[in-house]
Amino acid sequence: MAVKAAKISVYAWEGTDKKGTKMTGELSGQNPALIKAQLRKQGINPGKVRKKSVSIFNLGKRIKAQDISLFTRQMTTMMKAGVPLLQSFDIIGEGFDNPAMRKLVDEVKQEVAAGNSFAASLRKKPQYFDELYCNLVDAGEQAGALDTLLDRVATYKEKSEKLKAKIKKAMTYPLAVVFVAMIVTGILLVKVVPQFKTVFAGFGAELPGFTLMVISLSEFMQKYWWMMLGALVAAIFGLRRAFKKSQAFRDKLDIWLLKLPLVGALTYKSAVARYARTLSTTFAAGVPLVDALESVAGATGNVVFKRAVLRIRQDVSTGMQLNFAMRTSGVFPNMAIQMAAIGEESGALDDMLDKVASFYEDDVDNMVDNLTSLMEPFIMVVLGVVVGGLVVAMYLPIFQLGSAI
Repeated sequence: MAVKAAKISVYAWEGTDKKGTKMTGELSGQNPALIKAQLRKQGINPGKVRKKSVSIFNLGKRIKAQDISLFTRQMTTMMKAGVPLLQSFDIIGEGFDNPAMRKLVDEVKQEVAAGNSFAASLRKKPQYFDELYCNLVDAGEQAGALDTLLDRVATYKEKSEKLKAKIKKAMTYPLAVVFVAMIVTGILLVKVVPQFKTVFAGFGAELPGFTLMVISLSEFMQKYWWMMLGALVAAIFGLRRAFKKSQAFRDKLDIWLLKLPLVGALTYKSAVARYARTLSTTFAAGVPLVDALESVAGATGNVVFKRAVLRIRQDVSTGMQLNFAMRTSGVFPNMAIQMAAIGEESGALDDMLDKVASFYEDDVDNMVDNLTSLMEPFIMVVLGVVVGGLVVAMYLPIFQLGSAI
């Protein structure tokens, strides 16, 4: 019967050293008594030891990919410094402000302390550590080069997250501005236009067609705003649910994204960069090419590339060269294919793929910067036309009345 591990908490302590100097700090432990014992071993006379309260802002914090990336980099540093594995978990766990991340590190530590390998412990947390991550750690443990492999994993995670952040930035900015524009337009139509309508009623003159159109739109919004808001919320909820539950929907979305102007090119180049980066990392770690391609397929982030990589894996398993298999797949650019061919001929495939990844990552960076620069004036023009159009529609009758007088 397995014994449940005692819960680890963070305690704030106060005490004095041998010279009587007051000292404070934080330690992780199971209870205050063990914290005091630990302090005495360090030559500190403990005073108050109290459990550190958790901020309400941290209660609902989830573990993000950036947290896993930081954990990997810190583990790399600890391994290279020669710090024992279990002690590394304690040091790293205390450094996280996120309670969920501290709990995760402690749970992994308990698994390792129970006799499991580091990779086996990580595999019990598949929601945070994917198959590629675990396979590379496993390869490092078996080869006795855990620090080197962790360094590769850390670099891979950092570059992947940087690439994702760039793409999110390119997608989020215009969507946020459009959302704000919709809110402002709705407020103008529901709250401001009716005020002008009351004023126009006393004119006794025929209103311009543009103004009548805006007033009709305002009346429609006042009557059915709740229906439109409900439809918008239902659409957002339905799309999110379909994205989570339906693989077919996600696949169609991936195919559709590649066909969009600007966004399609960004998605395409980011998928090529992820393919090259992942394959370079796994191949350099000593993973056989056929096995590496299986992990790479799921890391490309797009179903078109996933299917292509799985076809490449089948071709490579029958003896075909990687560069030729990439060419027959029909989805990879010539530059990536040529670099793979040079890498195979020179025996430096991992190095050539690393160069391909760096090239396309830089290309994505430049595209995002250029796209953001182009979107800013375009969005300003759209906002000016929408909001300015509503303002002109409301003031047009007043201008006409002034010219008539």
